[in-house]
Order: sequence, then structure tokens, then C-alpha cells
Amino acid sequence: MNTSMDAKPNVTSNLFIRRTCGLVACVICCLLLAPQGRAEDAAASDEWVPLFNGKDLDGWTPKFAGYDLGENYKNTFRVEDGVLKVAYDEYEKMDGRFGHLFYKQPYSNYRLRVEYRFVGDQVSDGPGWAFRNNGIMLHCQDPATMDKDQDFPVSIEVQLLGGKEEGERPTANVCTPGTNIVIDGKLVTQHCINSTSKTCRGDQWVTVEVEVLGGETIRHFVNGELVFEYASPQLDPNDKDAKKLIKDGNLALERGHIALQAESHPTEFRKIEIMSFDP
Repeated sequence: MNTSMDAKPNVTSNLFIRRTCGLVACVICCLLLAPQGRAEDAAASDEWVPLFNGKDLDGWTPKFAGYDLGENYKNTFRVEDGVLKVAYDEYEKMDGRFGHLFYKQPYSNYRLRVEYRFVGDQVSDGPGWAFRNNGIMLHCQDPATMDKDQDFPVSIEVQLLGGKEEGERPTANVCTPGTNIVIDGKLVTQHCINSTSKTCRGDQWVTVEVEVLGGETIRHFVNGELVFEYASPQLDPNDKDAKKLIKDGNLALERGHIALQAESHPTEFRKIEIMSFDP
């Protein structure tokens, strides 16, 4: 009898151990698989750092064609109601006064996320191509090196476009003031190339994210969808502004400032944030 009673607890104990081991194995498996992705997403979101504080232009410096660095021509760049605005209510005409707002710190490897929208009407004498047109300038030259009358910084532009009432007009295109890029292994010298994005009409907020890997690869995303990819951003040796930046024949463009444009159409930015991979 004692032997039978001893045997029963052993069976129960073994069953308990097997079930416990199975449960532990299941928990470990779940931890290794499902939660890992969520943990990475959470960690990534924690690394986003705002470049725009929602209060003022601290950290940003304007440069307008024909004006000294730091002069905010006609109060074009301003912050109102927590939004960074490119405004033209003090303009009578554009008169070719293209402007850019530069962030103080250069970057090389990073992800940049911007939420923007176009509002209101374009300045009356603004060029037709600048209708609902703005841009995020990457790998910009130091604004202190720009000529006083220089219209655009040497840079890679993520061109932001708003749709017209009819027709397709993608956003997050690429333009290359003073630069060239490589697509599918071929050097491309065409100034602007369209992305595969959908047309964004009206005054809707659009999220554009850019992944910049130094002088290697750049990718554009619109509302989470990859719409453009290219490589090897480089200075254009045939451009008069870029020529001044070439040292020892090196054309590679691996680092630079980030800037926003003012090209004649009112634009609002409510979020500008970066996830830097630079050491």
C-alpha cells in the first residue's frame, strides 16, 4: 500500500514538471517572437527627437536670396498656434525672394519625419511650378557658405507637392540643386524626378519620412509607403555653386544641414523630428 501511494505522487509530480516546462517554453517562445517587434517599435519611437519645439524658431536660421544670413524676410518663417508656418501675408509680390530655413546641426545618418500641408493661395507672381510646392533639403551646404544672391542651397531636395483639382501630381519627389544621384546603378543628372506616391489634394496633413544613410542610400516614404529610393548623392562638378564646395576632386555628399523651403506657396509644418544614427 505504501508503495502504491508513493508511486501516485511521483506520476503527478512528473506530469506537473512536464506541463510547467511546456508552459515555460511557450512563454520563452512568445517573448522571443511576438513581443520583440513591439519592443523594437517602442524603442524606436522613443528615439525620435523634435527639431521644432512648437514655440519658436530656436535652432533654425533663415537665408533668403538677396539678404544676409539670419534675416527673416517679411517674417516669412514664423510659429503660430504651435505650427511652423511659411507665410506670405506681408508680401505684395514674390519677386524671386526664395528662402530656406536651416537647422543648426548637420547630420549624416538618420531618419527624418515631417508632417506638412499646403494652405491658402500662392503669391500672385510666384512661378507656376511653385504652386503648392515646398521642399525638405538634405545634405545642405552650410548656409554661411552661400552667396548672398544664391536662390537654392547645394543639396538633395525631397520635393513636396500638393495636387491640383485634376491630374496626378506625386509628392516626395527628388530634385537636385547643384547635385546628382544614382538610380539603378546609373548616374542621373535630370533635375527633378517623380516618386510613385499618390496625389495629395487639398489641405490635408501629409507625413513624409526620409531615411538617409550618409553618402550611400536615401529612401522617401509617404504616409508609411516607400515611394522612392536612390543612392550616391554627389556634388555636380558642372554647377557653379557646387564647384566651390568640391575639395581634392571628391564629389561625395555624405553629410549636411537640413532645411525647409519658402517658394511662394503658404505651407505649415506641425512636426519635424529626427532619429539620428550618427555616433
